Amino acid sequence: VVRSSLHPVFSKVFTVDYYFEEVQRLRFEVYDTHGPSGFSCQEDDFLGGMECTLGQPAQKWLLQVMTRVSADVQGIAGYCAKHVPCCTLNPHTFTRTGPVWTPAWDDLCLPRATAGPVRWWPCRGGHTQGWQIVAQKKVTRPLLLKFGRNAGKSTITVIAEDISGNNGYVELSFRARKLDDKDLFSKSDPFLELFRVNDDQGLQLVYRTEVVKNNLNPVWEPFKVSLSSLCSCEETRPLKCLVWDYDSRGKHDFIGEFTTTFEEMQKVFREGQAQWDCVNPKYKQKRRSYKNSGAVVLADLKFHRVYSFLDYIMGGCQIHFTVAIDFTASNGDPRNSCSLHYINPYQPNEYLKALVSVGEICQDYDSDKRFSALGFGARIPPKYEGVQGGRAHPLPPTGIQGVVEAYQNCLPRVQLYGPTNVAPIISKVARVAAAEERTGEASQYYILLILTDGVVTDMADTREAIVRASRLPMSIIIVGVGNADFTDMQVLDGDDGVLRSPRGEPALRDIVQFVPFRELKNASPAALAKCVLAEVPKQVVEYYSHRGLAPRGLDVPAGEASPGYTP
Repeated sequence: VVRSSLHPVFSKVFTVDYYFEEVQRLRFEVYDTHGPSGFSCQEDDFLGGMECTLGQPAQKWLLQVMTRVSADVQGIAGYCAKHVPCCTLNPHTFTRTGPVWTPAWDDLCLPRATAGPVRWWPCRGGHTQGWQIVAQKKVTRPLLLKFGRNAGKSTITVIAEDISGNNGYVELSFRARKLDDKDLFSKSDPFLELFRVNDDQGLQLVYRTEVVKNNLNPVWEPFKVSLSSLCSCEETRPLKCLVWDYDSRGKHDFIGEFTTTFEEMQKVFREGQAQWDCVNPKYKQKRRSYKNSGAVVLADLKFHRVYSFLDYIMGGCQIHFTVAIDFTASNGDPRNSCSLHYINPYQPNEYLKALVSVGEICQDYDSDKRFSALGFGARIPPKYEGVQGGRAHPLPPTGIQGVVEAYQNCLPRVQLYGPTNVAPIISKVARVAAAEERTGEASQYYILLILTDGVVTDMADTREAIVRASRLPMSIIIVGVGNADFTDMQVLDGDDGVLRSPRGEPALRDIVQFVPFRELKNASPAALAKCVLAEVPKQVVEYYSHRGLAPRGLDVPAGEASPGYTP
């Protein structure tokens, strides 16, 4: 609860599992609470609500990523400063079953003094108006009362932050000089231990170096640790280094220690002053003249940041969606109810089901939500000449509903013909992606959705086109519609081995996902989208990692290596 404020900033943070391939609908509601009479909002005044999706607040691999959402409500209309807007949700009782999120309210989740009602849950009513949170990081929208009326000038601001913790790894190399000699007949055999200081002040061992025998100026081998292991991805978290003289009986002699942070390591390394006194606290306490037991030098530091799919999306990377629909004669006459292109007034055909399921998610990552729509395999009026070489014919670029309307409108105007040539479609999108590649920025990525009822007739050319496209910011999704034998199509999906062109050239990346629609015919649209889009986030990250491109808007400090990818 934020008391006596018309411009409350709520400190409550909600942590939510994030799934690229699912539509996760959310609803925020703001209430004016009347006091400590129970947790229910029934007696409180409803100030307004806002609906969105987490993906339109943005829609990362079957991979789950954590997203932090907080709310900031401004200007509650029509209420004086004595009223109390409030925001609560117990994240521990917010459960997910498949695509459905179920809130379970816990009266004990907060003391009543801090409890209150901006309740937050997924929208269970039909299609919501999509506001982009993750893709835009911060979104401000008007609060709406019942029946869609504006709540005066009231607004709500929702902020998203990726807290996946997968931020890369660090290469470190230490050496020491003039260490204390702990051995009587020889020199010390030093080794170094690096610890992370936890929140409870306990020490967590991060790395132990090898022992350098009989040397007071040891140079230890470089080593790699993840940023999560090193400092829990908190660069200001204290780190403690201990230096020992090795003893084969296990009773190692303590030489000295020092404390630093990863933030300080980077700063002093850039300044060429990466050296710490190795201090024995007992000696320092007993001897006034004591300075140190030697010095430890950071000889090398390389930070390999591993960016996530969300990093690129939040950096402004746009996902452009192109759909290509098969208009070959093998689909059957669209006027016949047995045709795969038959428009049933009561339920969508398989082409429309696949198109809408995938398109509704992809559109959340394209700011203008205008898709390129292509058709192949048809004869075009007025002369109904055959399409030579499988050339693609563009439909008007528009949103997902516009693609559906264009598809339905063109069916009676074209003659379904053939052949099923896919290579020209891939090459057409690849030319656009190649132009983007030359910009040297992580700004545009292209997804091509091909809907077809049979095995492609230009398989050799298609393999060649895919291998070339694997070097571009592009992914290809092929959905097989109908009951044809799609065995040969699995060759294009690199899950069983690296796809090669007819000349033997291997694909740089696996960019193709093939899904036979019949296996998901009775599944929900969410399940279809999940299966089809699961590999896209990984493919996006692999491409930009291979190119060494960081998300836009991020300054890469000196000494930080190119972004990498960890599967």
